[in-house]
Amino acid sequence: MDIYRRYMSERHSPMRLLTLIALFLLLPSAASASNFTQIAPGSYGVGLRVVAQYDYSRGYGGATDPVTGAPKQDQRARPIQTLIWYPAESVGAPMTLADYLKFGASDDKFDLSATEQSAADTAFIVGQTARLSKERAHDELSAKMLAHFDAPALPGRFPVIVYAPSLSAGAIENADLCEFLASHGYVVIASPSFGAGAREMTTDLDGIEAQARDIEFLIGYAHALPQADPGKIGVIGYSWGGIANVFAAARDSRIGALVALDGSVRYWPEMIAKAPYVTPSRLTAPLLYVAARPKEIEHISAGLDETTSFLNKMIYADVYRVTLNPLEHPNFSSVFDQRLLPDDRYREFDKDEMSTAFGWMETYVLHFLDAYLKADAPSLAFLSRTPRENQAPLHMMTGELHKGAVAPATREDLAAHAARNDFATIEADYQQLKQRTPEFTLSESELNDWGYRLLALGRRKAAVRVFELSTRLYPSSGNAFDSLGEAYAKNEQTSDAIKAYTQSLKLDPTNGNATTQLSILRGRGAKS
Repeated sequence: MDIYRRYMSERHSPMRLLTLIALFLLLPSAASASNFTQIAPGSYGVGLRVVAQYDYSRGYGGATDPVTGAPKQDQRARPIQTLIWYPAESVGAPMTLADYLKFGASDDKFDLSATEQSAADTAFIVGQTARLSKERAHDELSAKMLAHFDAPALPGRFPVIVYAPSLSAGAIENADLCEFLASHGYVVIASPSFGAGAREMTTDLDGIEAQARDIEFLIGYAHALPQADPGKIGVIGYSWGGIANVFAAARDSRIGALVALDGSVRYWPEMIAKAPYVTPSRLTAPLLYVAARPKEIEHISAGLDETTSFLNKMIYADVYRVTLNPLEHPNFSSVFDQRLLPDDRYREFDKDEMSTAFGWMETYVLHFLDAYLKADAPSLAFLSRTPRENQAPLHMMTGELHKGAVAPATREDLAAHAARNDFATIEADYQQLKQRTPEFTLSESELNDWGYRLLALGRRKAAVRVFELSTRLYPSSGNAFDSLGEAYAKNEQTSDAIKAYTQSLKLDPTNGNATTQLSILRGRGAKS
């Protein structure tokens, strides 16, 4: 859709100028800088494209408007306002914070008229700057950002980062971080945090699952982007987004790196307990957890301690924990907090210290993603050092690394090991994996299905060896020997097939198939 191009073309329209006059009335002639200072970007220019699209596999809301009671006339599929930051040529004027805020005004309504959209923009911007002086509002809204709207994309393919916002927040929430990563060679995609059926996110399992599915939708969308390398995927989640991304990674092994910015994965263990698929064995992607300064014990939620933290249970993943002392939980949003924080809200740390802390968060996130998505050795070395060794300001931060143990064995591991020797050593490979993971096992039905899949692919010898393993593990199963007999016969091992079918009949005298096959095979005469 082209609605966002229309919005940007109206930056200097009469309606837009009236909005600016209302906001900047009685301003001093000289403007000071924004309270937020971004660290130096990377070598790439940054483009931003905004797409209004729908996930037609999911509904959104009911048939009636919950405010007016009128029947809904617009699209009832789930709206996915999609922001894409990408390496680009720096063409034209850079965007301002005010330009970004326009994208947050109606991020689940794509059919507003120009008049309705302008009114929504004005109301949203006024609401976001209501706590600021007119001078501060002017300085922040006119602050130059890195991105150039719809700038020409640079050639090449880049790793994909999906950004999942905090509870009910818009996709623009951390525009500075998203721009910064794009300037270092990433395609960054974000959509707002919506509940399962309404604009407000709900703090329940439905809410987490809704945002996790949004992440999955954006990963799918990335395949349509020429610059995106969907083989290299990371997901950053802030607050509520920092539990939704963990749920998404538990379902999608393509996610190769996770970042949680003071993520709810630490604070909502009861939600994780409700999702049986979110287990340590399914979360092997490395995780960087960047935390706000610790709360005093009197302020910690009841029941939360080191034994309930899911971070301690992620024993099969490399887990990095970094704590930034100047930052409280809201400060991880560059747009809605750092840039728009009222002057009277600065306490122990001033604006420069908070900007510096945010910059160190970006630095750690960049090195983490470079290490695990770009296989960058210097970045991996950076992560292994202490913050002080990395020349972070004293008392700014602390860091800790827990290297992941070898992940539990899976059938995929066994297949990979067996394939090295054309499945000839599959039984020994199985026993080796059992030593690593004593609870590792394969059901008879799983082995049976595996063997028949190999037969369908024409891999007869490999199928024979899988069925042989099945009879070793399930020696009292007539069906296991029946399947082995079939594989032997197709591999022209007639005498072995006769022995297998004979054993199947011994274990299961009612097996009519074995009787029939023995008659056929004996009629041919043993050939092997």
